Amino acid sequence: MNDKKTAPVIGRFAPTPSARLHLGNLMCALVAWLSARKQGGKILLRVEDLDIARCPFMGENTRYMLDDLAWLGLTFDGEVLYQSQRSDIYEAYFKRLGEKGLIYPCYCSRAELHAATAPHLSDHTPIYDRRCLLRAARGELPPTGRTPAYRVQVPDTELGFVDCIAGEYRENLLRDCSDFVVRRADGVFAYQLAVVVDDALSGVTEVVRGNDLIFSTPRQIYLQQTLGFSTPTYCHIPLLVDANGRRLSKREGDGCMEVVREKYKDPAPVLGALAAALGLLPAPESVSLLDLVALFDLAKIPRDTVKLPEGF
Repeated sequence: MNDKKTAPVIGRFAPTPSARLHLGNLMCALVAWLSARKQGGKILLRVEDLDIARCPFMGENTRYMLDDLAWLGLTFDGEVLYQSQRSDIYEAYFKRLGEKGLIYPCYCSRAELHAATAPHLSDHTPIYDRRCLLRAARGELPPTGRTPAYRVQVPDTELGFVDCIAGEYRENLLRDCSDFVVRRADGVFAYQLAVVVDDALSGVTEVVRGNDLIFSTPRQIYLQQTLGFSTPTYCHIPLLVDANGRRLSKREGDGCMEVVREKYKDPAPVLGALAAALGLLPAPESVSLLDLVALFDLAKIPRDTVKLPEGF
């Protein structure tokens, strides 16, 4: 296993190309890139296009994404990794979980799950009540005509980590999230499994992402421990909101790079606005990536939401 104190830093940016990137996505890419470069490390690019129905391989949004990152000046090490091309790899680790007796089929429909009165996670996913596991234990036959998803069974154990920005975060795996899906009913491997496998096989030592994903980290650490992987350092950055405090949304086109690039022909003022929002600059100004590497300090990034400058 890697010693995170002596191993070279390997970061990554891993967007989902479900729409054109917005400034919130680019802020995350910028922090991941600056953190790795400041430490003399590498930064990888992974395209999380698992759901080919929403994110076709090398589709329009992926091509725009690569172009937007290049326009901003963010260069990455090694080849771009596409999750849609790695199903055989995920299958191998899915089977490992099965060999450990941790995988079971779940025949519950999405409507049934969301109709449940059980508590829900912050992404609105219900905390699963293990009904399919209990049915199987009672010897009941599964519903006919349904293709199952597959869940991984978690222990009744508290698991936590210390985030570089958010501080300590803990969950009880069973009570706070319960058994989670690692393969969907349509055969697509779930985010939790794919991201763990890819981070491990790519040698990622530092994960920078939005704090809306912090709740999924204990699940990923559980998979890392179960599969014998090292756990990277996690840095969950605050979400970027507009000047009125509203979260930027891909769906709504907020801060969409198409609009940003029509307004700003040079990336320097865009970098400056993001740097000011992150607390790296006292006020927005045109700035280069080289300047920002020298200025970067993770301790300056606030724990609460960060706002775009007025009128940006």
